[in-house]
Amino acid sequence: MILIGQYDSPFVRRVGIALTLYELPFLHRPWSVFGDAEKIRPYNPLVRVPTLVLDDGDVLIESHSILDYLDSLVPPERAMFPAREPARHGALKVAALATGLADKAVSLFYEKRLHEATSEVWASRCRSQMRAALVALEADRAERDGDYWFGPRIGHADIAVAVALRFVAEAHPGLIPMADFPALRAHAARLEALPAFQAISQPFIAPA
Repeated sequence: MILIGQYDSPFVRRVGIALTLYELPFLHRPWSVFGDAEKIRPYNPLVRVPTLVLDDGDVLIESHSILDYLDSLVPPERAMFPAREPARHGALKVAALATGLADKAVSLFYEKRLHEATSEVWASRCRSQMRAALVALEADRAERDGDYWFGPRIGHADIAVAVALRFVAEAHPGLIPMADFPALRAHAARLEALPAFQAISQPFIAPA
């Protein structure tokens, strides 16, 4: 398999970490949707990352769809999204909040970077949505014991939260006072110390 995209994207990074934790061999193509668009387009007409090229040449796009596929490649007991309710919808909700947080952080970055005049209405909306997601995630994580969100093993929800927090901190330095979110801060620090997170890592590179 070939994973296309740079690891400063939280969406690419969550896939790379899952592949690593699952010990599934893959090649990495750190292509940028800005600088390497013509390389990505033959695989993904949307020119978005992550893009995963399968061994048979088929292509998967969008991080959740890719992770759903990866879960099918490992024994059910190793899959990092729970198979049964209520744990499954709980994990999907946390992951959706985290990826929504990351998506709004991306939108806010592009609003500031790519527009000559920033729309304060849009920027304020993004900031309020990000904070609301953080408040919800903090409340949920603070009620749970253990190193991981949904039991003794790491899951996709854990990964999604950690990579989103890393992206927000690097793309928007100082925007989110993490002292307001101690449970999330401890969660992210714990995961970022893991070998897979250190191996699948790249400082944020602002697009040219």
